Amino acid sequence: MRTHRTHTRFALGVGIAFGVLACSTDSVVSIDDDPEGVSVDITPILSQFGSEVEVSIDGDVVVLRSNGVPNHVSPYFDQSNSQYAAYDGSNTNFALNPNTIAEQNLVFRVPKEVQQATNNAATPLGPIGVAVNGVAIFNQYAGPNLPLTFEIDSFDQYNGHPQNTGQYHYHVEPLFITGVVGEDALIGLLLDGFPLYGPFEGGVRLTSSNLDDLHGHYGVTGDFPGGIYHYHITADDPYINGSGFYGTAGTVTG
Repeated sequence: MRTHRTHTRFALGVGIAFGVLACSTDSVVSIDDDPEGVSVDITPILSQFGSEVEVSIDGDVVVLRSNGVPNHVSPYFDQSNSQYAAYDGSNTNFALNPNTIAEQNLVFRVPKEVQQATNNAATPLGPIGVAVNGVAIFNQYAGPNLPLTFEIDSFDQYNGHPQNTGQYHYHVEPLFITGVVGEDALIGLLLDGFPLYGPFEGGVRLTSSNLDDLHGHYGVTGDFPGGIYHYHITADDPYINGSGFYGTAGTVTG
């Protein structure tokens, strides 16, 4: 079991660095503790995005720009690419899909001050958030209401794969990120601006049963000692997000 770790700057895989990543230090907190109507400024965690993500503030919006290319090896790179590596993961049913990773022009615009929405809108197909390494985060579906049952077998050794335009993305735990920063660390932001953390909190591995219908809960984290609603990755479906966004979703283009 991984425990809390503090990280200074370090190089990853292909020489791209993340910033300092703070993680959750408290035990699991019930969603019942969530104070309604409270907004939280997320700018303190923006420095945790890697150098491959351009971060800026536009009024009350955080803008994150990325080419969407992972900072780790994958069999989905062209074999002439220095980041190409054959699959060496644990899935004996792995089958390469026909797509190849291609650079994107992703622009995520999320609220700078996050707050619970009156209505929880469902997540769309395509990007629903961005990981700290600039890779897009997708929801738990392979298509409209189609489970990931068979698509999982095309995930590479770090649990990502590209779709038909070459956009690489994660539907489940990004193993390269959690393997480096720890399983309780910040993984990224969803489009509503609320943070996504790894599968551990307070030394406990979470499952969906520990979380609400949106796949999160309210509580203190190392980044937000005053408390914030936050999502968690789990090994069981729906993996990253449940029935919708907790806050009001921003936009993504590219």
